[in-house]
Parts: sequence; C-alpha cells; structure tokens
Amino acid sequence: HRVAWAKGLARRLRGFWGTRLTEENTSREKYLKSVLRELITYLIFLLVLCILSYGMVSSSTYYYTRVMSQLFIETPVSKMEKTNFKTLSTMEDFWKFTEGPLLEGLYWDMWYNNKSVAENRSFIYYENLLLGVPRIRQLKVRNGSCSIPEDLKDEIKECYDVYSVGNEDTAPFGLRNGTAWTYTSEKDMNGSSQWGLIATYSGGGYYQDLSRSREETSALLAILKNNLWLDRGTRATFIDFSVYNANINLFCIIKLLVEFPPTGGVLTSWQFQPVKLIHYLSTFDFFLAACEIVFCLFILYYVVEEILEIHIYSLYYFRSLWNCLDVLIIVLSVAAIGVNIYRTSTVDKLLKTLLENQNHFPNFELLAYWQTQFSNIAAVTMFFVWIKLFKFISFNRTMSQLSTTMSRCAKDVLGFAIMFFIIFIAYAQLAYLVFGTQVSDFSTFQDSVFAQFRILLGDFDFTEVEEANRVLGPLYFTTFVFFMFFILLNMFLAIINDTYSEVKSDMAQQKSEMELSDLIKKGYTKAMVKLRLKKTPVDDISESLRQSGGKLNFDELRQDLKGKGHTDAEIEAIFTKYDQDGDQELTELEHQQMRDDLEKERVSCGLEVIN
Repeated sequence: HRVAWAKGLARRLRGFWGTRLTEENTSREKYLKSVLRELITYLIFLLVLCILSYGMVSSSTYYYTRVMSQLFIETPVSKMEKTNFKTLSTMEDFWKFTEGPLLEGLYWDMWYNNKSVAENRSFIYYENLLLGVPRIRQLKVRNGSCSIPEDLKDEIKECYDVYSVGNEDTAPFGLRNGTAWTYTSEKDMNGSSQWGLIATYSGGGYYQDLSRSREETSALLAILKNNLWLDRGTRATFIDFSVYNANINLFCIIKLLVEFPPTGGVLTSWQFQPVKLIHYLSTFDFFLAACEIVFCLFILYYVVEEILEIHIYSLYYFRSLWNCLDVLIIVLSVAAIGVNIYRTSTVDKLLKTLLENQNHFPNFELLAYWQTQFSNIAAVTMFFVWIKLFKFISFNRTMSQLSTTMSRCAKDVLGFAIMFFIIFIAYAQLAYLVFGTQVSDFSTFQDSVFAQFRILLGDFDFTEVEEANRVLGPLYFTTFVFFMFFILLNMFLAIINDTYSEVKSDMAQQKSEMELSDLIKKGYTKAMVKLRLKKTPVDDISESLRQSGGKLNFDELRQDLKGKGHTDAEIEAIFTKYDQDGDQELTELEHQQMRDDLEKERVSCGLEVIN
C-alpha cells in the first residue's frame, strides 16, 4: 500500500512539472493542452517579473536626474557669461565653475526671502539632503612621460603624455601637505577605476574633501586655485557628492568629470545615478517583497522542470535554441537574486557607517555599482523573457511562418552578412582616415561604424563631410548610399521575401492540424454549449445538412461552419472520419453515422466535440 501511495505521489508531482517534453502526448490535442498549461504558467511568471521590474523605476528617477543636471550642468558660470559645465574650455573656466554654479548648487543656506535654513545642513532645491561633504580629486601624469624630438629639446623642456597608470604622477607637489598635495592610492581611498572620454582613470589621486558650509568650501577652493593645484600634468579632475530625497526615497550619486587632454582644452562628462538603496518602507514596497518571494518560487519551479527535462533528454536537450534560452533565463534570474541579496545585505552594513560622520565624504561607489549590475541583469532578463513568448506563439500556424522563414534563410543571410560587412568596414576605414581629423562623427573608427549605420537610417549631416573634403566627401556619400542602401539592403530584403514566399506556399499545401488557438476555441465552445448559449456541432452540421437537401460537400460545410465559429482542423477531421467514399460530400447515411457517434460520445463524455 505504501509503495503504491509513493508511486502515486511521484506521478502527481511529476504531473505538476509536466511539460510537452516530459509527458507522453499520444494526440495533438493532449500536446496542445500541455503547451497551453505551460503558456498560462509562463504568463503569470511574466506578469510577476514585469511588476518587479517596473516597480524598481518610475518617472521620478528621470525628473530627479533632470533637475540635478540642469542645476550643475546647464547653469552659466556667471551672469555675464554663457559658458556652462558642458562648454568649459580652459582651466580658468573650471575654477569659475567651482566658484559659481558648484558652490551655488551645493549650498542652499538661504530661502528666497533671505531667511536661513537649518543650520549646518544643505538641502539642494530645499528637498535633497547633501550627504557628508563633496570631494574634488585629480589625476596627474609626470613630466618626461613622453619623448621630445632631438631638434626641439632646446625649445621644449617639459612633456606630459596621455594618461595611463604607468605615466601617473604620485610624487608630492605644491604645498606638499595634506591629501590635496600628496598622492593617495586607489586601495587607501577605497575607490575604483572610472571611464572617461579619453582614458580609463584609476581610483587614486590627489583629493580634497570640501566642507558642509559655503564659506569654508570657498576658502578651500581658493587655496587650491592660488597654489596652482591644476597644472600642465593634470589629466582629469573628479567632483563627487551624493544627495538623498526622502520624498521619493532615492539617493542620487553625482560624478562630474573634467578631462584635460595633452592637446590642451577641456572635455567634460557627467554621471547622475539615482538609486534606491533603502527598501521596504511603503505598502507598495512590501507588495514588491511579496512578488519577489513569488518570483523565487517560480525560479525554483523552473529549475526543477529543466532538471527533469535534461535528465530525460541529456545533451540532446541543448540542441533546441528555446531550451538554451530557458537555461539562460534561469541563470540570469538566479544571478539577479544573488546580486539583490548581496546588495541588500551590503547596504544595511555600509549605509549606517557612511552616514555616521557627516563631516566626511561618503563613498557610495560600491553600492551604486551593485545597484547598476542588478539593474543591468534585470533588464537583460526581462528582454529574454519577452522573447521567449515566441516559443508559444510559434504553435500558431501563421506565427510559425516567422520562425520557419528565419531558420530557412539563415545560411543565405549569413553569406550576405559577410559580403555586407566587408564593404561596410571598407567604407568605415575610408571615412575614418579621410574625415576623422575634422568631423566628430568619424573621429574614431567606432564612431565611423555607428555614423554609417545612421546614414542607412537617413540621419546624416552631408555638409560636414563635404566641407572636410570637397572631392572624396560627396564621392564617399554617393557610392556608400548606392551600394549599401540601393543594392545590398534590397538584396537582403529579396532573400527574406523569397524565403517567406516559399514557406507560405509549403504551409498552404500542408494538412491542417489543430492549433493552440483551435484548442482555446474548442474549450470556449464546450463551455458555451454547457451553458446552453451555443448550439452543438451536431446541431450545426445537422442544420447545414437539412439546408443542403441531404448532401453537403466539403467547401459548403467549411464555409458554413467557419461562420459559426468552428475551426479548419475540426471541420477537416469530420470529413476524414465520416466521408467513407472519399467524394468530399456527406450523404444522409454518412451524416446519420456521424450523429450516432456524437450521441454516444455525448452520453459517455459529457458532450465532447468531435476531434
């Protein structure tokens, strides 16, 4: 008895994870029922994931970033000048920015009626608490890091190369006291490398922590400026600070980067990163927590399901692209869960430590990094989860044309792609070498590649290319558009169109099978019949037969029954079973046989529809 009970339990558990790959489906209908069950389960999983993903972001994050960037990036350095952070061009402009928009933006110590706000606290826009103190940091390269030609050594005594870790200057300079004048390593600063427009910069350097008051910060900046803190060796200056808005429970980690290339001049970039580091405060947050638990249960369910399928099919399981996608989604989901757990535990440990001393710089880089990684993983997972819907849509006859077309033309498209990119890369190299020194869109080889994709989409400034080279410019543009757009792209479309026509023709000749939509319609029909809101197929066919005078051919029956909501597969099954003489007509005798069979099935199965 116990053995039978255990076997029954195992069978029921296996049925709980039953899919079309783990169950023996003896008929098309049973197969589609398994697919439909998978689809319903998957749609619930997709709904939960959408709630979690869209619960992480809101329009507030965009507006938060926008108002902060307007304050620090777009504000002019003075009332008499139009220069702002985006258009800085000299070191003098940089100091004007720090003494103007930076100071004004960081310290909101007065209301518009000239009354003071809370003492020793700064609320940017009166809403965003400045956390700790800001930090300004620079990286330098040492003199002699590049070679001077022999003929010019008498004229040029100093040479500062492009920034690299090997060229980095770590010697004390200037006043030679304090962190602003002595080098601090990346490890000691608990920093990390940062991407710039020109190079990747280390997390160390010479830094000065500013103050919580406007006056003290202004004095510190004056000391740096008067003692020539920035010089010819300076290659990058970072301004870092963080704010918190309790109204929307968001931190904003702000990094302003000013690069001083060896060519002279200034290049600026910035990063405003709104992150939600404190979770589970509002009712909606607890609802999201419940969805997180449901999501974890779904992942556990799918892990067991994939293990069962891999156990049955072994390595043959991975021959299907959809099966590989299933495994990829699970791996990404498990990674997202792991990162989220680590991020939450790290925030709880570090946040209190970072905020304990309000006179120090709180380094949120690590927390922001893990938040970014979590968001990236969640975004990629969401993308693949939506793509997987094609796995279920492909069971529809019409929708399967897309996947069949792409699989059939894959070899032709691959051959075309090789030819396309040979010509495409050739044009990219040509454009980079000819226009790279004068046109920003072609300043690097990567930019040239993307600029050419924009040309194919019609987004291009022809005037710049023509001004850069009045002969090769128009020639390049004309030939590129002719070969890439008018010839190669049309060849690509011809490959797709020809393959689609072949697939459509082949499918028209194939025998109609029950589709997923047919199964849904069949269930709907059965429900409507039980509720006496719709006639049975027997009644519809009998009515059609009476109207035809005792004989009914296939085309007439098909047209009549399709108008009453029956499917092609169901109609064709009727003729296959009861058209015994094969003349594509149902006689009175054949119809009587069909009616008798249906009446028997009605008694035994509760009004089953003919399969």
